[in-house]
Amino acid sequence: MNNGAIPTFEVHGAKIETVLSDNGREYCGRPYQHPYELFLQLEGIERRTTKVRLSQSNGFVERLHRSLLDEHFRVMGRTKFYESVAEMQDDLDAYLETYNTKRPHQDRNMKGRTPISVFMDGLSKPKNKKEETHKKAA
Repeated sequence: MNNGAIPTFEVHGAKIETVLSDNGREYCGRPYQHPYELFLQLEGIERRTTKVRLSQSNGFVERLHRSLLDEHFRVMGRTKFYESVAEMQDDLDAYLETYNTKRPHQDRNMKGRTPISVFMDGLSKPKNKKEETHKKAA
């Protein structure tokens, strides 16, 4: 989050207000001792958790995992021999760049758009009625 998501949001003048995660050890712990919990507190980000043993509540992530498996890992695992983790990371980064900026998605509300175009469209929409009324008055 610190190296990718937060800088991307800041470049576009947006702020991450809430994150959704499961209850895995990498995300949960004692609020004043766990590194991830401390990071979110420092950034002023609220953390919500999915329901235990209910993967549907995090369906977008589950679908991303399936796409990563089907379109990237299974393909690259058969066509390329990796010499290092850094080499694997470079290919994953390239795939994710294409996934987010060039590959059209047919998922719910995507309507053939890319994730970056949906993100940018969301930035231009008013967040609440008060802001909408203010824009109309101006």
